[in-house]
Amino acid sequence: MPIDIRGLAPLLEVFDMPTSVHFYRDILGFDLVSTSQPGDDFGWRLLRLHGVEVMLNTAYEKGQRPPTPDPARVAAHRDTTIYFGCPDLETVCRHLRAHGVTTKDPAIAPYGMKQLYLRDPDGYGLCFQWPASPQMVDRWRSWYGFDPDPTRQS
Repeated sequence: MPIDIRGLAPLLEVFDMPTSVHFYRDILGFDLVSTSQPGDDFGWRLLRLHGVEVMLNTAYEKGQRPPTPDPARVAAHRDTTIYFGCPDLETVCRHLRAHGVTTKDPAIAPYGMKQLYLRDPDGYGLCFQWPASPQMVDRWRSWYGFDPDPTRQS
């Protein structure tokens, strides 16, 4: 019998909490849901956007953070990418660029997903994607129980 899982919230260790909160809240639009303690000086934060959750945790205890990020630690983040379903990638691309985020244009992968890749302030990969081929539309309908509207793909 499979475990009855009802959600997923990846935990990302971040170098600078205010920088990461700015990125996820002010640029991506996540709501700040909960913190490890009241006020602005916290080490953990739960964010949510349309039912999608992400947790941020400081990588260093208070007073232990070095002046600059550890290059080896940041390089290790390149192994992690979080994929978000997002139907209007052109608008997302314009929005990100308007906020100073560097990203390439969305592109269709060989397996039929239109994708927009970028890195967050700590080097974690983020991919916004949506089905772009009839085969992938059929798969999403089967996997997720809804019909991804192909008229919203640009």
